[in-house]
Amino acid sequence: MAQDVLCEVNNCVYWAQGNQCEAERIYVVSHAGKEAEKQEETDCKTFEPQH
Repeated sequence: MAQDVLCEVNNCVYWAQGNQCEAERIYVVSHAGKEAEKQEETDCKTFEPQH
């Protein structure tokens, strides 16, 4: 399992200095069903905006 998860979305509540993601779990979904062929076909559902 990945030890370092990088994220450049600095308005996410899980974003930390050095572009580190501090979420305990990461949830990624595909727009193309169960398999994706390109990065653009996926989204991170773990994102939560800072308020």
